[in-house]
Amino acid sequence: MSRVVVVSGLSGSGKTLALRSLEDLGYFSVDNLPVPLIEPFVDLLDRGSDEEPRGAFVVDAREREYLADLPHILDRLRRRNDVRLTVLFLEASEDTLVRRFSESRRPHPLSHGTGLPLVDAVRREADLLCDLRAIADRVVATDDLSPHELRRLVQEILRGGEGGPGAQLRCRVVSFGFKYGLPRDADLVFDARFLPNPYFDPALRSCDGRDPRVVGFLEQFEDWHDYLRHLVDLLGFLLPRFVDEGKSYLNVAVGCTGGRHRSVAIAEHLGTVLRGEGFPVVIQHRDLEREGERIGP
Repeated sequence: MSRVVVVSGLSGSGKTLALRSLEDLGYFSVDNLPVPLIEPFVDLLDRGSDEEPRGAFVVDAREREYLADLPHILDRLRRRNDVRLTVLFLEASEDTLVRRFSESRRPHPLSHGTGLPLVDAVRREADLLCDLRAIADRVVATDDLSPHELRRLVQEILRGGEGGPGAQLRCRVVSFGFKYGLPRDADLVFDARFLPNPYFDPALRSCDGRDPRVVGFLEQFEDWHDYLRHLVDLLGFLLPRFVDEGKSYLNVAVGCTGGRHRSVAIAEHLGTVLRGEGFPVVIQHRDLEREGERIGP
């Protein structure tokens, strides 16, 4: 059986980086594959010598007039017994995309040769791709992901897990600061702002929630233990039901004020518990580093 990954989404959301990540996993990768060549490309994969041929390609708004045919082609591929298809759709907020294009000084694909203003091009592209987004297996918001985090997330999505009761449900646990906004792709959001804040202890202010001293501070309070117990019990109730429903990915977000102490400690704890239950887990601390390398067009 061939494994085929379609990477699509908005320009500037990180599709090229995602494709390179798949290439690192051994996928034969093609950027901007013309829609009429998708099925011939998939057929050619079977002619290789690999036991499990792997192919990945990017298809997006650059296809323009052929986009209307894409959902039908993907539906045919999903019905084939010799193809295992995954569709990833990458996106980011309008403000993020405009900033990335402004910083890179590259023209938007829908602006090139048309004179369409950047903001209008971003909105037009979102409209063109809305049907494809609706049928994607996974939608990934990249606003707050560094290139390293995006590479790791894409690889975890495709690599999956082996063994264990939760191998078919892959989890991502994200800590964040409410003052920086909610994660756009969160399935479950938990608020830790009611817990005592280590930030106000001068000895702990520069530490983060992975530091044993911060965890020790929080462990002094009964609410900390009660909250963790309730969270673990709730996830223990929900996750098997998500599995029964056929859900493949779950994004759990835990927030505090700045995303540095309480939410980080809880995310680490939940990640450890979920791994112990056999679920493949990626832990991301979104707001520990607010500056650094960014994804761009």
